[in-house]
Amino acid sequence: MNSFVRLLAVLGGSVLLTLVVGRLADLLLRRADARHPETPLWNMLRRCGPSVRVLLFTAVLRGAYRQIEWQPLRDHEAAVGRTLTLVLIGAGAWCVVGVASAVVESSYARYALGTRDPSRVRRVRTQVTLIRRIVTAVVAVVAAAAMLLTFPAFRAVGTSVLASAGIIGIVAGVAAQSTLGNVFAGFQIAFGDMVRIGDTVVVDGEWGVVEEVTLTLIAVRTWDERRITMPVSYFTSRPFENWSRGGIQMTGTVFLHCDHTAPVALLREKLKEILDGCEAWDGRAWDLSVTDTTPTTIVVRAIVTAKDPDRLWTARCEVREQLVAWLAEKHPYALPRVATSTAVPSPRTEVRTEVRPPAG
Repeated sequence: MNSFVRLLAVLGGSVLLTLVVGRLADLLLRRADARHPETPLWNMLRRCGPSVRVLLFTAVLRGAYRQIEWQPLRDHEAAVGRTLTLVLIGAGAWCVVGVASAVVESSYARYALGTRDPSRVRRVRTQVTLIRRIVTAVVAVVAAAAMLLTFPAFRAVGTSVLASAGIIGIVAGVAAQSTLGNVFAGFQIAFGDMVRIGDTVVVDGEWGVVEEVTLTLIAVRTWDERRITMPVSYFTSRPFENWSRGGIQMTGTVFLHCDHTAPVALLREKLKEILDGCEAWDGRAWDLSVTDTTPTTIVVRAIVTAKDPDRLWTARCEVREQLVAWLAEKHPYALPRVATSTAVPSPRTEVRTEVRPPAG
């Protein structure tokens, strides 16, 4: 009975201490967040509460479980100790990843609030995302190695593994050449400012927005909500269009095929009237001119500008739709047509017949 009471005392004390310390830490973070609302770090650190509680509870229990005079626990003391150690390492890694993510995200949030340039914000966002993934991967590898080293069998083979590390590294490097190439390409994209999350790009003939950037892959969301996943090395080894680089404002064109009798001056006035009522047009520039002719039509090019690719697409569609509707209603003769009437013969090809009097 005494051993059972001691077991309950150790477990209850560990739980009570964990709850008290966790509650106190949460109150301190809330007070710090109220005093410094301009810094989101304190509020983000509160999300690490579960990992901190698990870490604290495991640490207290790991240090006090030997005080329990319970025979089943004594019989499996080594296994219980190793299990608590593994949980402690896992909880510590979870806590480190949470704190690092909170620090990185708070730094990005403060930078985004103080910067008006959206291109710089997207660049920092891409770098922050990759840094968080790298930290998570490194912590996970270190935690897994620490867990393995708790087993005596892995300690025994540690010397031989280290002795053959050079050969293994060479073999692994050759086998994972493409994977390592993508990883280094991910670093190049993150810190070389080649492509960022939120950029509008054209890759492999597809137009879309960069939605996610990892160490090995980049996900592009197309206009019809499809996701194209491409290796990072594609963006470092092949040319691609980045419509967001150097500013997101763009200039677009609308081509119309009209009859040679089309009223170009009236078309130009109608274009200006359409753009004045178009919310997608940014007012920077516009133009309309005849750029080419064919035996049956003329090619009319309208130029419009917009703040970003999405608005430019909307403006081009609206201009094309309204110009065609206006021509069909007001000037139907200006639309392309196929001539089916008989051609007028040339005067030089006409056959002239002479009337001669009959022979007497």
